[in-house]
Amino acid sequence: MSLAGSSLWPIIASLAAQGAPGDAVEPAPDAPPAASEETPSGDPSLDDLVPPPPPVNWQEMMSEDLVTQIIEGRRRPGYRPDLPDRLTQDNIGALRPPPPEAFPGMEDQLPVPDRWRLIESLGVVKERWFDPYHQNTYKGDRALCIPTEEEQERRARLGEARCKTPKFLGLKGDDWFFVANLISDTVFEPRTFPIPVGVQTTSRPGSLDVFGKNRSFVAAQTFIAGVALIKGSTAFKPPDIEYRLTLAYQANYVDVPERRVLDVRPSKKSNRYDSFLGVQELFIDKHLGNDSDRYDFHSIRVGIQPFQSDFRGFLFQDSQLGIRYFGNRDNNRFQYNLAAFWRLEKDTNSGLNDITQTPRDDFIFTGNLYRQDFPFVGLTSQVSVTYNMNREKNDVQIDHNGFPVRPALLGDLRGREYDVVYLGYSADGRIGRINVTASFYAALGEDRNSFFTSKPAKIRSGFGAVELSYDHDWMRFRLSGLYATGDGNPYNNTEGGFDAIFENPIFGGADTSYWIRQTIPFAGGGRVIAISGRNGILNSLRSSKEEGQSNFNNPGTVFVGLGGDFDLSPEVRVSTNFNHLWFADTSSLQALRMEGSIPKDIGFDLSVAGIWRPKATQNIVGRLSAAVLVPGKGFKDLFDNKEGDKAYVSILANVILSF
Repeated sequence: MSLAGSSLWPIIASLAAQGAPGDAVEPAPDAPPAASEETPSGDPSLDDLVPPPPPVNWQEMMSEDLVTQIIEGRRRPGYRPDLPDRLTQDNIGALRPPPPEAFPGMEDQLPVPDRWRLIESLGVVKERWFDPYHQNTYKGDRALCIPTEEEQERRARLGEARCKTPKFLGLKGDDWFFVANLISDTVFEPRTFPIPVGVQTTSRPGSLDVFGKNRSFVAAQTFIAGVALIKGSTAFKPPDIEYRLTLAYQANYVDVPERRVLDVRPSKKSNRYDSFLGVQELFIDKHLGNDSDRYDFHSIRVGIQPFQSDFRGFLFQDSQLGIRYFGNRDNNRFQYNLAAFWRLEKDTNSGLNDITQTPRDDFIFTGNLYRQDFPFVGLTSQVSVTYNMNREKNDVQIDHNGFPVRPALLGDLRGREYDVVYLGYSADGRIGRINVTASFYAALGEDRNSFFTSKPAKIRSGFGAVELSYDHDWMRFRLSGLYATGDGNPYNNTEGGFDAIFENPIFGGADTSYWIRQTIPFAGGGRVIAISGRNGILNSLRSSKEEGQSNFNNPGTVFVGLGGDFDLSPEVRVSTNFNHLWFADTSSLQALRMEGSIPKDIGFDLSVAGIWRPKATQNIVGRLSAAVLVPGKGFKDLFDNKEGDKAYVSILANVILSF
């Protein structure tokens, strides 16, 4: 490029004119003609337009490389400025800083090893222990280290990380993170459901009906505290190792109108206060290695840990003692799990893990594989195989309220054990504009003792559930359907009713729904037996999903529902659900009740819920819901009473605070 007409030209020309002593200087080929006093045109001379530059020392200018300074980014050929010393860093697992020569012209910009505290050093933000939204050491945003001023200076001189893990923890390395979680879950729940009158006594002498008054009340306060120590920055890769502990404490109060509902002893009152501390998580997670430069990995986790067998918790969703090998492949397009669990006993009234008791002789072995964008883009498919091996034939379990739960007090009252394999396919995602969630299971196995025949029986049952939803602006409309097979002939050698291992379904309104939220006792056909359990949708006829065994001699479940979610604002959501339920087959109910016929219609389950998040976050969530069950002919046949209840109601007020 020509320098003619450039503002730099007078300086360059002056340098060329002065030159070094004794040098002859040739004019530049494209330089303008030298100015003189005899300007033919009579125009002012160049000297009048541009004042002469001050005297410049040529040798000094050459040593300072003036051209390099005034033209940013330009270098004289062969010029190489001095580079700073290479940084050293002993922070294991950290990204190494580039060599100084990697970025010419940026020699004065150096990486900071302790990058987690840079923002506070600059005064941009000040850490507060109770603030989870800005950088917080207690939420895993910064490495767990307590540097002294002298230590910082010493490590800075050596080019080392300026943060060091406290020695008293016995942890090596500077990339340990600490995460604390605190949750408060408060529940107030008035409800009505069929309550049987005690066999020996009643709160109202002269009341001879099978069912008494139906009003009851539950209040529960649960505190959950969890801590974790994690090694390795987890922004781009799995942690190297993780230690996690979560404890849950619940205090609950229940008031019912009848005796022998809350406790087997008739002398006990019809209200109860109870509390329990459970261990919900206690595991070590070890990162075994990476399988690609995109951090496809494989890891192992040992201890009490949560696990969910499908997207909506239909088969098994619990926190149990086990070992799990898991990872992913192909840029996370494939994920897989191989796990084995040894089921822990549960506290009767809180449902929390009770590690003071010997674990059950009930084992779960499961493996699954997820594939993203299959068979459609946006849809994730999962195939799974789950084997439940139960060896509790000689085990007699009495719950904390004095009621027998194993074996269930049905049929011949003999102990049971079984082997059942669940073959499953699940999908979650979308197909075009339609959101899709689906799960299908086939249960195949053998029950060593059918309580109807006292003989071995084959298990052959199935399950399917689908939910389709459509989003339009701030509204989502849902259509749900579920079918679980029922046992058509209790006295043959095949058990055809589908039952889960430990269900906790997020489906059809979840615990807003009356049928999912409430326990419906099966009075008159079995003692301490429920048609459906709390937080469950299946009509399983089991004593308890927490402490009882799966039962494949059951009437099955048919469910169809319509629902909608309406986000009135970022803080307020209203959800509605209109569901109808049936028994798939009432043969087992007829045999236990010794009735000739029982209709299949359970009734309509109608509910509405309001969710309020005052800060538009999940840290404060309040929910108020109401549900009503309008009984159908089948429900009325099972629970007819003198009061002739036209409907049963469930109210739920819930506040969750999280840190």
